[in-house]
Amino acid sequence: MGFIAYLVLGLIAGAIAKAILPGKQGGGLIATLIIGVIGAMLGGWIGGAIFGAEMDKFFSLSTWLCAIGGSLIVLVIWGFITNKMGKKKVD
Repeated sequence: MGFIAYLVLGLIAGAIAKAILPGKQGGGLIATLIIGVIGAMLGGWIGGAIFGAEMDKFFSLSTWLCAIGGSLIVLVIWGFITNKMGKKKVD
């Protein structure tokens, strides 16, 4: 896949991850793109290392599952770093 394909994959995977795990993580389109691209790279690395999945085809189910899974991981980590997901409301 080319660079533009990874950006598109990352943007869509990041948006799907935010839809699956809604919250107050913050960030707009650029943050979603960055989370998605980092997540796609992380998911591709984990998928390749553990499951032997290949991330070379844009329309492959394994590519999308790895990218979305990686984006979810990055989104959870981002939420804890910004302390918006782990913060408890105290009255």
